[in-house]
Parts: sequence; C-alpha cells; structure tokens
Amino acid sequence: MRADPTIPAPPSDNLPPEGFLRESSLVSWLQRFVRHPSEQSNLHENDPAIARFIRECAAPLLREIGADCRYDKMGNLIVEAGPASEASLLFVAYAMTHPAAKMPDPFSATVIETPRGPAVRGRGVAEQKTALAALFGALAETLRKPRISGRLTVVLLTAGETGRHDAVATVMPELECKPRFAVVCIGTDNRIAIGNKGRIDFEVIVKGKTSHSSAPWHGVNAIVGAQRLLQSMNDSKLDLPVHPKFGSATLTPTAIESAPKATHTVPDTVQITFDRRLLPGEDPQVAYNAIRKAITVEAPWTVECRLGPVMYPNEVSNDGPLMTKLRAAFADAGQPPPELFYCNFALDAGYLARLGIEAVMLGPGEVDQFHSNEESVLISDLTKMGHVYYRIIEQCLAPKS
Repeated sequence: MRADPTIPAPPSDNLPPEGFLRESSLVSWLQRFVRHPSEQSNLHENDPAIARFIRECAAPLLREIGADCRYDKMGNLIVEAGPASEASLLFVAYAMTHPAAKMPDPFSATVIETPRGPAVRGRGVAEQKTALAALFGALAETLRKPRISGRLTVVLLTAGETGRHDAVATVMPELECKPRFAVVCIGTDNRIAIGNKGRIDFEVIVKGKTSHSSAPWHGVNAIVGAQRLLQSMNDSKLDLPVHPKFGSATLTPTAIESAPKATHTVPDTVQITFDRRLLPGEDPQVAYNAIRKAITVEAPWTVECRLGPVMYPNEVSNDGPLMTKLRAAFADAGQPPPELFYCNFALDAGYLARLGIEAVMLGPGEVDQFHSNEESVLISDLTKMGHVYYRIIEQCLAPKS
C-alpha cells in the first residue's frame, strides 16, 4: 500500500482508548472542518483553498488517527486499508462546499440549540462536512480495532459542487483494488438514496446580425430569436421519458446571455444554458440527440448546440447485496430500518455504477438546507451516522465467524 511520505502514521499507543465514535470527538472534528473554509470558486477543483483543506486540515487528522494517505494528480486524497480482496468497499467524500454567500458567520461552527436538539451550525454541514466527520470517525475506529479481511478505500475528492465527474474519474484508476460496493458520503437526512437523477448541461447559441439599435431593421436581433426558440420548446411536446418514482424527466433553461455587450447595439448572439435531468436507465448521448433535434428556429436566425458536463443517473436494487448489508448495518448500529428515497440531485453514484460498482448516497445533513443561508446539522444525526458507517465497514469487510 502506497503512502504519502510526508504524513507518517503515529504509534498506536497515541490512539485514545475510548474510541473515536464518541460525540465529543465527532463534533470536534466537524468544527475543525467547518473552520477551514473550502468554498467553490470559478477555479473549481483547482482552487488552492480546496487543496489546503485536504492537505492542511483533513490529512493531519488522518495522521492523528493512524491512517496513511496519498494523492492523485488532481489532488484527491486516497486512503487504503486492509488486504486486496473481492470484498472491497469504497467511501467517497467531498472537500468543496457551496460559497458562504449571504450566510452570516458561516465558519465559526458554533453549537446551537434547536427544537430537535443541539446542532452544529456552519457552511457545508448539511452537505459535505458532517458526512466527512462521521466517515473519519468510522475509519478511525476501524483502524483502532483492525478486523477487516477486505479492502477499505476512502477518497476525499476536490469536488463537491461543480456538477461533473472529473474528480472521481481521475481517482478511480489510481485505486489498488476495484470496489464492489460504494457509499457516497453526502447529506441525505440519514436516509439511503437508492436512486438519483443524472444530468446533461448543454448550450444553445442563437445567432442573428448586429446593427445599431437606432436602426434595428438593419440587424437580426438574437434576443427575439431566442425568445421564439424558448416559446416553441415550451409549446412543443418533447416526449420526455417517465420513471415510476421520479415521474417525467425535466428540461430547464438555467442561464441566458447576449452579446456583444455594447451600448445601443442589436445583439447578434444569445447563449442559453439548459439542464436536462436524466432518469435511471437513460443514455446521456441519446437524450441529448433527441433534444437537439427538437431545437429549431426559423430564418433569418440560426442555431447551434454544444454539449457540456454530464452526470450519470443511478438506481440500485432494493433487495440487492448492498442494500442487504446496509439494512444489517443500521440494525447493528441500533437504528431503525433505514428510510429509502429517490434523489433529484446528481453526484458520483451514477459514475460508479457505470463501472459496475453498486453505490448509494448516504449521510447526515438535511437536503432542504443545501445552499441556504442557514445550515446546521443535529449532533445526534452526526453520531448516528458515524456508527452506521462503521457497521457498514464491518458488514462488508469483517470476517464472518
């Protein structure tokens, strides 16, 4: 197993005897993560703040718990423990959070009282960072009492908010052992997302002819062409597929921009960005081709299309091998049977599924708080998921008596 030589593992007698799944340990680690900002920027996965969070905040904690780690060429962090085996489990966690935006005091990670109990408040606790703290607790406890007979892999990706698979696609070829199962650690209200939509982004460019706005008849206004295109798409029946749980697929314009940016000028270009959500079983290229055929605009305008980032949909069997182990893990952790749901947002479970890895999304944090100006997570949800993650490791990798 390769390790980063700059991060030596401490001697085992440095590990606390009481274990790492105690509330005090998990809350302290979550506060540590929140107080080290790692916000999304226009540099995306290449933002130095993301790299600093991984190398200066997460990696030192791994050293404290006795884990070796290394990095791929994108800066994603990799931890591998246990022997290479067909019994193999991957946890995927994320370093990047939504920007602080208008959230007051986003990085103090204070403990607050809520009607449902004490909670930690701060940017990223509903999405990425609480799941990361719970995962580190489960990893630490596994390393403290090594019983696993298969390969446990934990990756901390530079992604989290960019809406593409670049980071996970970079890290997967670097793993020494292909996982059989995977858990994507993101806030799901401690429910199991057994299915999620995918997504294609694409741009539609409507072209006209520029002129001075004092004589608009000399030009072809691209804004008018874009207006007609949007209206025709709204009026037409696009024959979008339907899923028994998700319902119909969706097609949504999400941004529009005209050019040139000049005063008193009829624009000759309008760019519209569309979001087409993919249902489980859909092929992204087939979905894009079908929409592309439906995008037309009459003369004198012309139209072009460009496919952007793709994220794949996912769905696992409710009674398949992974779900059987997850239900047992919840029971072993003293929790009631897990609630299952189908998730509208996309992450990396679909990419893993395309590699033949059975994957779900699961973690503490409320989906409804994503990107909001108030983000907090119940401490009880954090501790519950730390125990559940640990039991998932045991169910998938511990030797059976």
